[in-house]
Amino acid sequence: MGDCESTIPELEGEENLIAATRHIVKALGSKKNLTDSARKILAELGTQLSSMAVENETKGDGVSEIEDRLNAVEEKLLSWEEDQSMIWDSGPEEASEYLNAADEARKLTERLESLCLNKDDDEYKLLRRAHNCLQKAMERLEEEFRHLLVENRQPLEPEHVSFRSSEEDALDEGSIISFGDESVEDSLQRDSVSRASEEYILDLVHPDVIPDLRCIANLMFNSNYDQECYQAYTSVRKDALDECLFILEMEKLSIEDVLRMEWNSLNSKIKRWVRTMKIFVRVYLASEKCLSNQIFGELGPACVVCFVEASKASMLQLLNFGEAMSIGPHQPEKLSRILDMYEVLADLLPDMDTLYSDEAGSPVRIEFHEVLRRLGDSVRATFLEFKNAIASNASTNPFAGGGTHHLTRYVMNYVKILTDYREILNLLLKDHDEDDPSSLSPDMSPSREEENKSGISPMARHFRSIASVLESNLDEKSKLYKDHALQHFFLMNNIHYMAQKVKGSELRHIFGDEWTRKCNWKFQQHAMNYERASWSSILSLLKDEGIQNPGSNSISKTLLKERLRSFYLAFEETYKTQTTWLIPDLQLREDLRISTSLKVIQAYRTFVGRHASHISDKHIKYSADDLENFLLDLFEGSPKSLQNCHRR
Repeated sequence: MGDCESTIPELEGEENLIAATRHIVKALGSKKNLTDSARKILAELGTQLSSMAVENETKGDGVSEIEDRLNAVEEKLLSWEEDQSMIWDSGPEEASEYLNAADEARKLTERLESLCLNKDDDEYKLLRRAHNCLQKAMERLEEEFRHLLVENRQPLEPEHVSFRSSEEDALDEGSIISFGDESVEDSLQRDSVSRASEEYILDLVHPDVIPDLRCIANLMFNSNYDQECYQAYTSVRKDALDECLFILEMEKLSIEDVLRMEWNSLNSKIKRWVRTMKIFVRVYLASEKCLSNQIFGELGPACVVCFVEASKASMLQLLNFGEAMSIGPHQPEKLSRILDMYEVLADLLPDMDTLYSDEAGSPVRIEFHEVLRRLGDSVRATFLEFKNAIASNASTNPFAGGGTHHLTRYVMNYVKILTDYREILNLLLKDHDEDDPSSLSPDMSPSREEENKSGISPMARHFRSIASVLESNLDEKSKLYKDHALQHFFLMNNIHYMAQKVKGSELRHIFGDEWTRKCNWKFQQHAMNYERASWSSILSLLKDEGIQNPGSNSISKTLLKERLRSFYLAFEETYKTQTTWLIPDLQLREDLRISTSLKVIQAYRTFVGRHASHISDKHIKYSADDLENFLLDLFEGSPKSLQNCHRR
């Protein structure tokens, strides 16, 4: 056997020397005053001496003894090669015997490899047989490993995959987003991986087979068949996670598919994605990592690599959808949905950093951070686009009836919904405050000094800017009316709506009391201007100027009758016109009717009463009560006429 050949006396001499040295090392190790460094050196020396003793023991064994053991292993392994059934399906005893036989093949291979054999040696033929035997055993164990993983997969828990019906995706006017009742998905939004590990970890594989899987994995890794074991595991678990996404109804979509999708369909898919992300990361990925730890926990880095490779494709599939949304058109209707996506990723960031903390997981971790950043950029761009869309919303015709414009409702409901994202928006808009303070009208926005004093948030500043842009747009729309009274009426309605929307919601904490007071003052001014433009000229007919006889202070009955007739005609025309005008807010409608009625009825009663002696009943077309009742018909958006109406 060449240079590596040893005689029996030589082996015995080496054995005696090794034994003596081990005895000395053991004696030294028993001393109590040794330093940690010395103890470490002695421990390493002891390990080396043990290895040398095993090697010499192997060399001392007879070839026939090794061959007998190899024959026994081959016989056991061969018996299962001829059997088509799975070993682990035959019971624990058979499984244990096969594992022992495979482990024996490993040990024999290692012992033969420890000898310096030449290809011409008889022992070399034994080594080749041992290698072949070990390879067959590993191939069979890989098959059994895969079989155990597949056949013992646990069904997904129904409560983790339930979704509301598509009917719940419908939006009402005042709501852009709506979540259902508290559920597992909702509670997961507040839990991290650490809490999820306590409450939501699932047994993805039946617990009874975990020890068997761990034994097979350890043996395959110890036999240098780690790649085969790793590939079998990742292949099966990758399919399992794909199935999980399928059950969660997350189909594979390319970026092009997402960009081509209609909004209604995309809106529904975003909602599902948000829920899926929470469930997938905090339940399934956390459970997947737990499974990987259970099987490969004793094998060091292999545990991390198996988890990452098994989960990477599914995770990147989900992130791909997020990336598609971040690069798509920055349409305002998408903002709340993109904020939902950003919010869930920001919430899951600590979980992802924990799950993929090692170097093997860095590609997934980096991509997650990148998608989160892009969604943040998309939020800012969409927010700006929303403001631009308000400014550019042009009208060619006046809004019928002078009521609350659709744009006003949309914008105020929009910003109301955005209050749910206060923390995120303040974060994302922090470094993107308005560069041009002149974009805010001075009467609707606080001064810089007021802002600094009150500590106004970035979100508040942007919301006030949006309100200012909306007000400017409404002012332009009001100019489409030829009637000055209707211009003020239109602005009164819309600014009142803005004020009420702020006062009746969380917006009041963002806009602040000062903004609300200015807004209230503004719509009240428009109400007063409406009354002046509508009724001043009519009420001037109820004054005494111009009805005296020429050259005296006496009242001319003819002029008095003409003045009354002119008043009735003007009132009827105003009635006919302003019954078509609309004040949607009931309280504002009532307030303006009362204010108008007080002025008109008081002036009418005073005028008629003062000249009662000069006017006969036949010239009084309407009583004060008649006029008061007529005024109750105003501002309902329902056209009426008094032309055929007789005195009541």
